[in-house]
Amino acid sequence: MSEYDTLLTQIAEHARHGGRANEPMPDPLLQTAIDEAERRLGFRLHPLLAAAYRTISNGGFGPDYELLGLISNDGNGQQAVDAYLELRTTGAGTKWAWPEGVLPIMDWGCGMLACVDCRSDEGTVLLFEPNPGDPDLAWYLDSPTLPAWFEHYVNDTG
Repeated sequence: MSEYDTLLTQIAEHARHGGRANEPMPDPLLQTAIDEAERRLGFRLHPLLAAAYRTISNGGFGPDYELLGLISNDGNGQQAVDAYLELRTTGAGTKWAWPEGVLPIMDWGCGMLACVDCRSDEGTVLLFEPNPGDPDLAWYLDSPTLPAWFEHYVNDTG
């Protein structure tokens, strides 16, 4: 039993009766797939995020635009691991360099991404908003912790 079991149950229940109530969610990931994703990323996922992908679904749930799949089950759609690796390459060596360990988990559109800082114990959730055109103004605190971010989702207070 983990410290997140109650929250994971609430997230799963909300996902089943929320925006995708009429659409099936992708299958959850096996631990071996999460291990492979972490190997490719070069860091471990926040434990709550890993548990959500393992027990609820490989994306397709969460606030409004829904979590990206961690990896591709079918080759379709944007995936968090691939997005992270591309962002780390694209901005490398520039003022737009993507920070290590900050995993995009949701695409809000118009270049905006919700991201989890997997380097922090809390799993700080950041919003990347590049549209002002200044890398120093592109990052915002969305939630101090990943559990709080998911609590806003299940309570419809986000």
